[in-house]
Amino acid sequence: MDLIINDFNSPQVYFIGRVFLAIALGAILGFQRERSGKPAGLRTYGLVTAGSALVTILALEVFNNPTVAGQILTGIGFLGAGLIFRREDHIDGLTTAAGLWMSATIGMAVGARLYLVAVVVTVAILFLLMFDDRKLRSSQRQ
Repeated sequence: MDLIINDFNSPQVYFIGRVFLAIALGAILGFQRERSGKPAGLRTYGLVTAGSALVTILALEVFNNPTVAGQILTGIGFLGAGLIFRREDHIDGLTTAAGLWMSATIGMAVGARLYLVAVVVTVAILFLLMFDDRKLRSSQRQ
């Protein structure tokens, strides 16, 4: 029984809480994208923020090697590149790729214990994503 109680007092519980905060912030962004019919939604954004937070936690807290966290952005860049397609007169997926990249940085902020930064940036990105540029362009033409 003491072993279980000691586990709840360990830094691991705090790390898990940080990952869950990252999931929540990513899910907020992903939910908005899903409602807009975009290819990456709640699960994708949640996974990206969770993974970024966990890698950052491991890099800073476990391995004491902050340079490892920088590799997250390279990996997300490859993921985002797979989402970008050129169509006849426009490019699809660019905002989704950029949103995933930003969700990775939000996860990294949570992993680095920059909670206020992560929350404020999430709100700012959510605000940006709520504007569909195609709808804005079509309303300007009318």
